[in-house]
Amino acid sequence: MTSKNLNILVPTDFSDNAISALHYALRLYAKQSCNFYLLHTTYIDEAVDRAFNAAYTDDNQNRTFEKKLDGLIGQTETINANPNHTFQWLLSDKELRNAVKNMVKEHHIDIVVMGTKGTTDAVEYVMGSNTVKVLRRITECPVLILPDKYTFIEPEQITFPTDYNRSYDEKELRALKHLADLYQSKIRIVHINEDKNLSEVQTRNMEELKGYLAGYDYSFHWLTDTSSKSKSIATFIDALEIDILAMINYKHGVLERILNEPVIKKLAFHPTVPILVIPK
Repeated sequence: MTSKNLNILVPTDFSDNAISALHYALRLYAKQSCNFYLLHTTYIDEAVDRAFNAAYTDDNQNRTFEKKLDGLIGQTETINANPNHTFQWLLSDKELRNAVKNMVKEHHIDIVVMGTKGTTDAVEYVMGSNTVKVLRRITECPVLILPDKYTFIEPEQITFPTDYNRSYDEKELRALKHLADLYQSKIRIVHINEDKNLSEVQTRNMEELKGYLAGYDYSFHWLTDTSSKSKSIATFIDALEIDILAMINYKHGVLERILNEPVIKKLAFHPTVPILVIPK
């Protein structure tokens, strides 16, 4: 991804959290040539706010949001020090997950950067509870999820949980390696013990992973299996002061099992560090 300008899509609802996600992306890619696309969706489910839809015409809504997007780009350009960053706003009337999906394809997006929630009830519906839906919908590029109002920290360490039950390929690991390249980050590979020893397949996949990460600063770690994989990973993140959690989104994988844990479903998946979700 380093041979060309990165195309970065940042959904925004103009909340503090969404703006923090944009600022994080600017800092993370401060040394890269990037095209930033700021996406706002005017979609509001009628069950959430029928009165809003009745009070404003589409034209009035669009003009209002266009002005807001222009203002946000103006503010961003003022504080941004990289002349190789360009900005363009996008407006959609689709539900967030579908709007993101469409823009990823139309603008050849390399990565989506988004916050986990907004500040109003309607925004909470679009940007909070739908975060997991976006993850399940986007298969073309990675999605970087930012916790509420997260402040940028240079990612010295990235953790990568795996069960070693499937092999990875170069395409899947490209986003992880590119992220590590930005700040020469250490990669901490984490396996949560479900069995005392690895199977033959798991051992082979582990050795294959070593080959893909040759030349990178990486290490392997084993965690004791608990009733909650999210809790185990959170404990590891805290203990080693991990800066980013990277996970591949595939069926029956670690991420899917975390998303399906009842507590996580109730909380709409609120991480404590940025999470890079890589499509299979």
